[in-house]
Amino acid sequence: MVVRTSPASPFPRSAQRPDDILGTAALPVRTIGPPDIRAALAAGAEDFWAKPSHIVFLVLIYPIAGLILARLVVGYDVLPMLFPLVAGFALIGPLAAIGLYEISRRRERGLDTSWSHALDVLQSPSILSILALGAVLMAVFLLWLGLAWALYAATLGTEMPRSVAGFLTDIVATRQGWTLIVVGNAVGFALAAFVLSISVVSFPLMLDRHVGVICAVRTSIAAVRANPVMLAVWGLIVAGGLVLGLLPLFVGLALVLPLLGHATWHLYRRLVV
Repeated sequence: MVVRTSPASPFPRSAQRPDDILGTAALPVRTIGPPDIRAALAAGAEDFWAKPSHIVFLVLIYPIAGLILARLVVGYDVLPMLFPLVAGFALIGPLAAIGLYEISRRRERGLDTSWSHALDVLQSPSILSILALGAVLMAVFLLWLGLAWALYAATLGTEMPRSVAGFLTDIVATRQGWTLIVVGNAVGFALAAFVLSISVVSFPLMLDRHVGVICAVRTSIAAVRANPVMLAVWGLIVAGGLVLGLLPLFVGLALVLPLLGHATWHLYRRLVV
């Protein structure tokens, strides 16, 4: 069921928002337009500035960046998997942002937004469903890493690069390298589209209402079917934000990840009745 709304109209809220919704059928969804995307991003930015979380993400990102730098200093065997690891953020991002959804949910309801409440998700009635879908995303992430390594081995071989310059030359100046780029990006796009379809509203929905994973995934797919263009644009915004967030040396992710996480909550509120 799709509820059509005018992009210029105020965001409508359902008259009744029960905490417990039984069954596995998809919930009604709305069609959205560019103003809704802009409004979700603006509301996400407001949540971020009201409750800055970049320090939390810096604490997580700096050790990862340090480990990658240390590995590059002593050898270049991490290079073939560096891009797949970075791109994999888009596959597990919906799960990683679960605490941000909770903060946005509490702020929307006028509740205390202390960071300790980010752990309240562990007390959610839908926690088992959240963990189940999270396991699916982790499986897709691991599948992506396995496919990325298999493609690299099939095109450029299993010998590790001896330098960054040599690695880049192999990638951009050889037919095998371009085959790796084209096929690898095609595979990554397919997996990212799959993850977007099953999770764009699933985690916020399970956090907001007591629904199971089947209902959440069906609702997410229904939202994508009702808004293929707008949610494709949303996917591009997420991908572009992650690319920008890598500069310099992953530190930008400390701003991009929380902004996108909060904005995803508000996108969910505009999509699901």
